[in-house]
Amino acid sequence: MFTQRFSATPRGARLARYLAVQQLDVWGLPYGGEVSDSVALIVGELAANAATHGRVPGRDFELRLLKLPGSARPGILRVEVADTRTEALPPAPAGLVVPPPDATTGRGLLVVAALASRWTVLGRDPVGKIVRAEVDLQ
Repeated sequence: MFTQRFSATPRGARLARYLAVQQLDVWGLPYGGEVSDSVALIVGELAANAATHGRVPGRDFELRLLKLPGSARPGILRVEVADTRTEALPPAPAGLVVPPPDATTGRGLLVVAALASRWTVLGRDPVGKIVRAEVDLQ
């Protein structure tokens, strides 16, 4: 398991993406591979959302990566990004809406949905939320 807290800033989001890819390489999922590239985009989007929409002054966001063994399949890579804002909940996976073509925002979670095998939004005790995405390893 890899867990790290980052400042809720664009710089923190970039560092989260960078360290996630480095950790995957340590786990044998090489930089530039399909899993690494997909997870880099997922972490980048979720970390940017945490730094932008989930930001609470003076509070960090947390990245957690878990490589879970599989029973019938090779395994799962779980990405969790947690922040302390509860009133800025993203839509549930079933509630995603494609924005109009001229919109300049609103596509990030569509990228997560396209790359992750599954994703969800969970409550976080005592405060906040966790956005969890899983990628099936093949």
